[in-house]
Amino acid sequence: MPQTLSSTSMFTSCGFSPHHLHPSKEDDEGGLIFQDGNLTSASLDALIQHLIPTAEYYPEKAYIFTFLLSSRLFIEPHELLSRVCHKCIEQQQLDDPVLDKARIRKFGPKILQLLTEWTETFPYDFQEERMVGCLKDIIHRIAPCDEAYWKKMNQLLQTLNQKLATLNRGQEGILKINATVSDKVVAFKSKPPSIQREILNVCSDPYTLAQQLTHVELERLSHIGPEEFVQAFVHKDPLESTKPCFSEQKKTSNLEAYVKWFNRLCYLVATEICMPAKKKQRAQVIEFFIDVARECFNIGNFNSLMAIISGMNMSPVSRLKKTWSKVKTAKFFILEHQMDPTGNFYNYRTALRGAAHRSLTAHSNREKIVIPFFSLLIKDIYFLNEGCANRLPNGHVNFEKFLELAKQVGEFITWKQVECPFEQDDNIIHYLHTAPIFTEDGLYLASYESESPENQTEKERWKALRSTILGKT
Repeated sequence: MPQTLSSTSMFTSCGFSPHHLHPSKEDDEGGLIFQDGNLTSASLDALIQHLIPTAEYYPEKAYIFTFLLSSRLFIEPHELLSRVCHKCIEQQQLDDPVLDKARIRKFGPKILQLLTEWTETFPYDFQEERMVGCLKDIIHRIAPCDEAYWKKMNQLLQTLNQKLATLNRGQEGILKINATVSDKVVAFKSKPPSIQREILNVCSDPYTLAQQLTHVELERLSHIGPEEFVQAFVHKDPLESTKPCFSEQKKTSNLEAYVKWFNRLCYLVATEICMPAKKKQRAQVIEFFIDVARECFNIGNFNSLMAIISGMNMSPVSRLKKTWSKVKTAKFFILEHQMDPTGNFYNYRTALRGAAHRSLTAHSNREKIVIPFFSLLIKDIYFLNEGCANRLPNGHVNFEKFLELAKQVGEFITWKQVECPFEQDDNIIHYLHTAPIFTEDGLYLASYESESPENQTEKERWKALRSTILGKT
């Protein structure tokens, strides 16, 4: 069975080790180009050939991951698998009436290993029936040479089906939550306290809330396929004059749902602060969220941390000067400093590296948790993608670029596989997902109702919001 993907075990500092590369005639014809011993570019055909195992050769783990991740920019997964299987049939003479059983017994475990790694790392590819059809076809061809291949194929398909069923249940759960929540984005229909229970009535312990937020983050991260980072930025391939890959849909629904969760958490924090009618209660909620954010930082949950800070920095919250005057802000400023965007988020990146290092040497799941600030991770991948061409002027695939991309995504895969060590509280998690939140206008109105407008612009906005939302003049 393949090992759990780990960015550290998979990649060296400058790519993957070329010492066991399969010698191919493509090398001599310029199909595979190396620089300082690392594969930097190649024709698509050469890269596909390089993926295919033989009786004597198996591609390196880092190469398999990098190519399966990036190849979808040039060829759809079902086309790639079809070509891999076709070449295997050709090279191993699997169409011959009499098979060379001795050779196929050496080749068989390797093609099974490749297919297992593919299904484990990119299970969403196999939601397509034609993918499963290709997989079954190649195994049926080698199975007569060894009875064990039938068993291995059934195990592989069973594991794949279980994994897809789990992922689909998770997706359906998120869709249900989103459908419920869409009705609960409220403007400001009544006096704020009556629209919902307040967070402090549901969970008054900041450590517990930080742990439940970590549950939500890891659950949602677990559904994101590594390929979604690539598919989010699919453009037309310059060598294909007609259409880009995945033209029907970008297949990034889990990634998009996760970004929506971040936005929801920002607005939930702002809503909870703006709701209470009394200044003392609002200050209490702010201090509570500061403590939650600090614990998120200690856990390594940077995404919830940034969402909480962003919610507290929204204008309807930050303008509540009388409320903030009652808050001990020293802890908040320390957290803001950690997530300061200056120097391309230098402080945050330093803290993230520290958490990643702790994760590598961890003895418990508690120490393994690394949940990156997700919008920045996507932004980094976007700029990597935009900053370098997918293809070089000679038509070769820019493999050097995709090694860097695979390093970033590979690290993310390691982090998302951590099991949450904290006990789950369904009541708190239900509240986080379904509590009504104010719209932006609702937040401003709640803020003005709590602390009167300070200037003419605010007064005019307050008047307009009272008129449109409350029907008052």
